[in-house]
Amino acid sequence: MKAAVQTLTYHEQTAGAMEGVLQEVRQTLARAQQYLLSIQAEDGHWRGELEGDTILESEYVLTMHFLGRTGEERVRKAANYLVEKALPEGGWASYPGGPPEVSASAKAYFVLKLLGHDIDAPYMQKARRAILEMGGLAATNSFTRIYLAIFGQVPWERCPAVPPELILLPTWFPVNLYEMSFWSRGIVVPLSVIWASKPYCPVPENASIPELWIDRPPRYSSQSRFWCHLFRCVDAGLRFLERHHLHPRRQRALKACEQWMLEHFKKSDGIGSIFPPIINSIIALRCLGYSLDHPLTQSQICELQKLEIEEGETLRVAPCFSPVWDTALTMVALSESGMEPENRSLTRAAEWILDREVRQVGDWKIKNPEGEPGGWYFEYANEFYPDVDDSFQVLTALSGINFADESSRQRKAAAVDRALRWLLSMQNRDGGWASFDRACDREFLTQIPFADHNAMIDPSTSDITARGLETLAAFGFGHDHPAVLKALRFLYKEQEPDGTWFGRWGCNYIYGTWLALRGLQCIGEDMGQARIQKAAQWLRSLQNADGGWGESQRSYEFPAEKGQGPSTPSQTAWALMGLMAAGDASGSSVGRGIEFLVRTQEKDGSWKDEFWTATGFPKVFYLRYHLYASYFPLQALGRFLHLTGK
Repeated sequence: MKAAVQTLTYHEQTAGAMEGVLQEVRQTLARAQQYLLSIQAEDGHWRGELEGDTILESEYVLTMHFLGRTGEERVRKAANYLVEKALPEGGWASYPGGPPEVSASAKAYFVLKLLGHDIDAPYMQKARRAILEMGGLAATNSFTRIYLAIFGQVPWERCPAVPPELILLPTWFPVNLYEMSFWSRGIVVPLSVIWASKPYCPVPENASIPELWIDRPPRYSSQSRFWCHLFRCVDAGLRFLERHHLHPRRQRALKACEQWMLEHFKKSDGIGSIFPPIINSIIALRCLGYSLDHPLTQSQICELQKLEIEEGETLRVAPCFSPVWDTALTMVALSESGMEPENRSLTRAAEWILDREVRQVGDWKIKNPEGEPGGWYFEYANEFYPDVDDSFQVLTALSGINFADESSRQRKAAAVDRALRWLLSMQNRDGGWASFDRACDREFLTQIPFADHNAMIDPSTSDITARGLETLAAFGFGHDHPAVLKALRFLYKEQEPDGTWFGRWGCNYIYGTWLALRGLQCIGEDMGQARIQKAAQWLRSLQNADGGWGESQRSYEFPAEKGQGPSTPSQTAWALMGLMAAGDASGSSVGRGIEFLVRTQEKDGSWKDEFWTATGFPKVFYLRYHLYASYFPLQALGRFLHLTGK
């Protein structure tokens, strides 16, 4: 570790002392640049690990058991990883530092028992006690109950209905497949095949988990009593029809689900290129009669195995890959830290990015018929699902690149034009942007019983909208553009009384507030206005004693704890960039934050986030992007040196 630099309060520094401090910052920046350049792939892209919680390893093992492959060494190593992640007090958490979570804990306990772990082992005893204290199997979420039903641990009658007939509902109907978010859509279509087929995969009798049952009804989320009651009645009716085999359109629905899956396998690394649809697809294909050695089944097993990360005696599973996202953010960090726009590392990355431009129509076309293809997806291959956040970030990255040859310049210009047109067509009526779809915001759908994963819809968010303002500013859009005016109205409407903005895709208010301030600054807003300075003061007020900033995922459930948590490099960088966007580059808070980054840099030039800082689904699923801790601090240091004229 490097020694601490002096706190940067300009009016207290002599010229010589200040130059010494800035020299430390420049050296830290240079090491960070070199680290990122050293891990760039040969073809020009970057990709860090994307880490999720243990539901991934548990569901991976269950899928391997369904395939008859429980005896493989990789499965044993995945179980080792589960044991390693067990909480000292019992059970498994959704994020480091978090409390035990009942669904993750129940699945992990079952998996370990299935693989022969001693139920009297301390970690199993503690887990069992924790699960029962949280309500047992009846308190688990819908998807967990369905997975456990496949293995005979939960009666199918205790699972909410996921009827395949959903796919037959027309788009004008209030409830239909395309009113669901992209990620829910990809999960639900194969899951509905599983629910309709009700497969049974036996487990040894001594692996069953009746000890986790407490006789109470399944838990339903209810924010709206009317919609909750209505959907529970519908759910009960659907399950009644199911018990009596009264589903005359079932075969047609299953065929439609099969065709939808086959279509969405194309030009993607599995449906949506994410873990849950991949494992659901494997099981659904078997339910539809595809053999284990059929090329389609094998292709999805291959996609699952690509997500394995073996390390010594453990194996963990990534939820997906993030190469486009990591590459675009790294490009921005390198550019903003002083790298020349013609630098070959940057132009190689830009060429790689341009090769992944979306040029075909995807699901977004259903609710955006006037839009034409453009933009970028998140993963290596996911043509059906370009996303707005990635596309904005890629455009910002490309804005800082200069190609030497005319053909590359023309290619870039054409891709930028297509992406901007697509993004403008994706703006919602409220002025904001969502992730994958337009007008996917019917709140009542969150009350459907199988929607307790807290991700049924995809409404406008402040963080994506603010990122959009930054991008539009980079391409010359001004206040007079209708899209900008609408976005500004949305962003100010979403600001909370204490000056903050909610962070949907990063944890949490630090992330949302940084992006909002940055977007407003880039588009030319008056950053001296009271509402902006209120946000800046909030950031200052939450700085930790060590000079950094941190925010726990608890803030999603307990807003009173917003902005509170152990310091991390990435969240410190966000707070610093928020303060600098608000006009503060020389105050003591910024100085202490810069000192924190200098002090905590690793010898190889990287940083490490000990706590997770990204969000999959608030209150349900969280993430750690391993490169967040490196490119965001580099970006903050680069911006600091630029603003100080050094």
